[in-house]
Amino acid sequence: MRFVWQLSAVVVVAAIGAQAVAAVESNPWLQLALGLLASVLAVLVYGWVVARTEHRPVTEVAREGAGAALGRGMLIGVAMFGAVITNIYVNAHYEINGLGSVSGAVGLAGFMAAASVTEELIFRGVLFRIIEERTGTWIALTLTGVLFGLSHLLNPHADLWGALAIAIEAGGMLAAAYAATRTLWVPIGLHFGWNFAAAGIFSTEVSGNDTPQGLLDTVTSGPTWVTGGDFGPEGSVYAVLFGVLVMIGFMWLARRRGNLVPRRRADRIAAAATTLPR
Repeated sequence: MRFVWQLSAVVVVAAIGAQAVAAVESNPWLQLALGLLASVLAVLVYGWVVARTEHRPVTEVAREGAGAALGRGMLIGVAMFGAVITNIYVNAHYEINGLGSVSGAVGLAGFMAAASVTEELIFRGVLFRIIEERTGTWIALTLTGVLFGLSHLLNPHADLWGALAIAIEAGGMLAAAYAATRTLWVPIGLHFGWNFAAAGIFSTEVSGNDTPQGLLDTVTSGPTWVTGGDFGPEGSVYAVLFGVLVMIGFMWLARRRGNLVPRRRADRIAAAATTLPR
């Protein structure tokens, strides 16, 4: 029952926040403010509903160390996307024609903040965390990665390859980031850093969405396997490659820290959880 309450609460807040942010897309500063507000409210609701249904301190969204963890995640996300763009520049065609839209970048910051926070709360905070208790880390990573990829099929220029790429480079990597750190702040920061770098800085498509122009005025062309085509650089083989490498790094760190939940331990956790009040 806790799964239903937690998922429902976060999904409702996410839907309301998304509608609010989309409704003011013509005003970038208001979009930024509402995006940040939606992000804060989503975290507060998640913390409240998890505390009420699991009767424990919600350490995965604790305030202590949140800023540093967010910052680390953002740096990784921006660096990863910068590496992808560099490879596209070298192997295809990526041209910067000058400054794009500063106001567009401001609005995208709000939009991406709301999206990254709510998606991480749903997919890593609720789905991955609870599935991991019952199946172990590796199965939970695989299942939630696939679900995360499939959810992107709803985007305008999405295709099966794009969904598969997202499942591997984002779904798997972000779950690994949570497994390694046991805080949602790192995957939230990583998710935001990647998305904002893609749209807000380098002005490329994000997951097949028709995102507005960001900080730079750019043109991308070349083979789809390099550039990602209409889906954007997330459909590039380089995005998949870097995503897999970072995922391996996080899983190595999770193993070193003893954070991996094996199947047998997951069974014990699930059995113990059934004795707790809901």
